[in-house]
Amino acid sequence: MGPEKKNLEGAPAHPETRAVTKTEASGIQTHHTHPTEEPTLGEKKLLPPSQGPFFYIGGTNGAVLISSYCRSKGWQRIHDNRREDYKLKWCETKCRDTYYSFREGEQLLYQIPNNKLLTTKIGLLNALREYARVMSKISRSPTAAHIKVLKMEDFFPETYRLDVKDERENFITVFHDEEIWICKPTASNQGKGIFLIRTQEEAISLQAKMQSIEDDPTYKKMPFKAPQARVIQRYIHNPLLLDGKKFDVRSYLLIACAMPYMVFFSHGYARLTLSLYDPKAKDLAGHLTNQFMQKKSPLYVLLKEETVWSMERLNKHINEKFRRAKGLPRDWVLTTFTKRMQQIMLQCFLAVKSKLECKLGYFDLIGCDFLIDENFKVWLLEMNSNPALHTNCEVLKEVVPRVVHETLDLALETFHKSLRTERMFPLLSQRNFVLLHSGEDDVWPRSIRLRSPSRPLKLSCEPSYQAMNLLSSTTGSSPAKAADRSLKKPDSAKPSLKRTGLSAPPVPVHPKSALHQPSPHSVVKGQPQALPQEPVQPQPPHITLPEEPEAIADPPNHMFTLLRPLASNSSDFWFQGALDLEPPLMASNDLFLPLYPSRMLSLSFPSAEPIPSFDTPSLSEVQDSTLDSFLGLPEYERKDLGYRGS
Repeated sequence: MGPEKKNLEGAPAHPETRAVTKTEASGIQTHHTHPTEEPTLGEKKLLPPSQGPFFYIGGTNGAVLISSYCRSKGWQRIHDNRREDYKLKWCETKCRDTYYSFREGEQLLYQIPNNKLLTTKIGLLNALREYARVMSKISRSPTAAHIKVLKMEDFFPETYRLDVKDERENFITVFHDEEIWICKPTASNQGKGIFLIRTQEEAISLQAKMQSIEDDPTYKKMPFKAPQARVIQRYIHNPLLLDGKKFDVRSYLLIACAMPYMVFFSHGYARLTLSLYDPKAKDLAGHLTNQFMQKKSPLYVLLKEETVWSMERLNKHINEKFRRAKGLPRDWVLTTFTKRMQQIMLQCFLAVKSKLECKLGYFDLIGCDFLIDENFKVWLLEMNSNPALHTNCEVLKEVVPRVVHETLDLALETFHKSLRTERMFPLLSQRNFVLLHSGEDDVWPRSIRLRSPSRPLKLSCEPSYQAMNLLSSTTGSSPAKAADRSLKKPDSAKPSLKRTGLSAPPVPVHPKSALHQPSPHSVVKGQPQALPQEPVQPQPPHITLPEEPEAIADPPNHMFTLLRPLASNSSDFWFQGALDLEPPLMASNDLFLPLYPSRMLSLSFPSAEPIPSFDTPSLSEVQDSTLDSFLGLPEYERKDLGYRGS
């Protein structure tokens, strides 16, 4: 619904661009070109000799804010999108070559390459359905009784895919006259391509049109099924109105760091229509609240300040107009509503956590749109990549710069702490964002592909400590940004946007179990492991490892250590199946080390079981059909998935 851009464009291929793998090409189109951005005359005069660090901004969305932030740090802007010596790259559209040349642990890159899992209608629908199916099975286990998951139908409107015949037929079955359904393209924005279905004739006509396109022989040759990339969704016919006008709420989901995951929530603003709400109105400007639609009205110039409300103003209005009539708690917007948004956004993230392509340096800001109905039930409408960062209203001038600056602050701080293997907390740059999920709790890496599923794994979709705290709690508490701030009491006299948050994350505890010596023939990716000679003293805590770690000389006889650089998004964790052991615990004496490239990986094994020797699998073994049959086809090879754009 917002003015977000989701279509992907490819930059001119670099002369040394290597071959595209299926994993890397997933969700990234290459048949468009992105022209090199030229500096203005004024910027050319200001450009000093190449010194760096450099930053690149592609597009105009938020360009002034981002450029001002980077220049305040002494960085220099470059305008050639083919240059690879940047420190930060912020682009509206995703370019294939950008991800190929990205240097993990050295650069910051805005937008996770396959964020379409959240930011397209079909992607989000599939993710929530799959998560609900998996968690329903997990919840039957007595050991998983503590896991609480929101029911999808309680926060996401009933939705069907029009590119799947069975779902089209299901829609026709449930459709009745006098109902309103809204049809949306999966990856469009600004209200483009949206229309309403009100009668049985319109529904049947839509079904026939979709079927005729599918029967067209040329359609079967379309890899992304562009004409079919649509969903049909039940329209929320009874929205809560503000002075007779329809509104929704834009909030932000920030993935500040992907290795480990550091996920945050931030308030945004409320968006209102200019016209009074009439469910029978045919003008979409009365149904869609985004600024692109409202600007079409001749009254926009005079009334644009009334189309955007701050969250404080919305909270005050709800207190005055609805609190007593509806029996709401005081400051419902800043407490109950905020908590509900956080729960929904967290569940959406957990649904795709194990599928997102994560590298140290990726970060993403996602706009989430929520609607409140007249019964004060909260609905998630959609999630948008590259949310609008314009500041054409007074409220936006206050909200958007704060969001952009804290986004970059958190991305930089978490990036450098992860690079130095430091503890994330306290986060000095955390001001208004609230922590939803910390990957420092994760005992097992997010992406696991085994040769044989002989033992149960710690599922990556299982909520973390922060998730458990958020999903199970019903009352708000002040966000604890640091351990030394946890004793401060919140000021209850004045409502605040920080009122709702999560408690401080726990310090990971790693059990020290007895470990065995490695076999003299044991190898890891071809690197032999030397037998320990003499025990050495444990490493002191909080040491900084080099980017390319070297083998520990004479490791203690209770530790079995595997050292090598790990390639992200690869099937490198084959030793789990080879050893036929329980999932190992990440530990290194007193220092917690997340698993990502150029980091040490230590495995703790039970003392009662000997460690069999194992060999490095060949490339064909790693990619054999038995592995795919166990894990299922990857998303980009599934014929039942169709995406357009991102």
